Amino acid sequence: MGVLTRIALGVLAISFMTFVAFFGRLPALRHTPIAWLHRAIWVYIPNAILALDQRLTSGRLTTGLGRFGNYVMYDRHPTVLIFFLLLLSVGEYMYLPGVWPRLSIFHKILGSISIVLPYLFLYLAAHGDPGAVTPASHTRYMSHYPYDFSLFHPGQACRTCGLLKPPRSKHCSVCKRCVHKMDHHCVFINNCVGYGNQHYFILLLLSTATLTLYGGVLGLVIISDTARSRNPAFSLFPKPPGWSWREYLVLLTFGIQSDVGVGSVTLLALMTSPLVWGLLAYHMYLIYSGTTTNESMKWQDWQLEMDEGCAFKRALPADRAKDPRHEAPWSRWPVESMQILVRTRDGTPPNANLGPGVGDWERVWRLRDVENLYDLGFWDNLVDVFVPDYPFRQAEAANTDLERGKRRSKRPPHAPRASGLVAAAT
Repeated sequence: MGVLTRIALGVLAISFMTFVAFFGRLPALRHTPIAWLHRAIWVYIPNAILALDQRLTSGRLTTGLGRFGNYVMYDRHPTVLIFFLLLLSVGEYMYLPGVWPRLSIFHKILGSISIVLPYLFLYLAAHGDPGAVTPASHTRYMSHYPYDFSLFHPGQACRTCGLLKPPRSKHCSVCKRCVHKMDHHCVFINNCVGYGNQHYFILLLLSTATLTLYGGVLGLVIISDTARSRNPAFSLFPKPPGWSWREYLVLLTFGIQSDVGVGSVTLLALMTSPLVWGLLAYHMYLIYSGTTTNESMKWQDWQLEMDEGCAFKRALPADRAKDPRHEAPWSRWPVESMQILVRTRDGTPPNANLGPGVGDWERVWRLRDVENLYDLGFWDNLVDVFVPDYPFRQAEAANTDLERGKRRSKRPPHAPRASGLVAAAT
């Protein structure tokens, strides 16, 4: 096994285990080998080490390691962010000296833009406010979205922050604060992804995915030209007719080893690019579905309740009066919730005389039978991400199509199942 083969296998293994460790909890990957590997990394192996240490040192070693691990996993620190910056900067330091003199003016300009943009969007996503819910911003965020009475109910206060939870918010145990329209806490930006910086995070994924793909393809062109200088008949794809695989791989290896910096970074870019594109595709699908990573997990929990026959819904009156102590009397969102979704422990319908809503309780078996209040259609969902505080109600009043937004409410709020896209990243 050659040195390059070992490097390629090592990079591939590290990329795969990184993906399993960070994304194995996605609802789309439940009941898959990736989910089992994630549990092995975070549950089975640590428990085995804990049991062994209990016998050998009475738990002193794991206690110290546990404190360190708790800091690494559950406290806010820039370790992974620094690693990401080093991966970008060191890779470019190794790659550019061998490639830059051989580029045309067009590729130098395009390459410069591709290099700068990830740093710009990384700074904006990491340094920007993700939408922290504070006493100063609480009133504003309360009026962004209405409660959907499925995932988010009025009157619930954060036990840590002491504030009423705005719709679509969640308390982050790492940042120690509530975040509006919380998607997830991202260790690569050392910050939460929420209403205030989601657009920068999407642009960071797009620019990084473009950089890795562009750099990988450009590197292959350089490698191919180097191999062709040894034998003009060489072509990267398809394999020259009449050539054996041994002849082809010998020349390809020569092209890679002629400049180890260019060759190794090209291989790294080509192997990590599918992971970044898969993550970008997953988040674009979340936008298309009008949901977030946090909400998709909640919808998946609702599906489990439905499978057990413990989920019920009924209509909310159109003229429902809002309690100003728990809800904003007005929101910029163009639609209001038309239903309430509840669960019972034993699968019996709730008392028809208790709780909000009118009419009889209807048992729900599928997510497609539930309204997703926050899905207005892909373009409006995209506007909500990239245009902060967009006044949907004013735009609705100026729009002659009074069914705008409502026509999407019949679309099922299914938890995004991006297993095909995510699997490509491995």
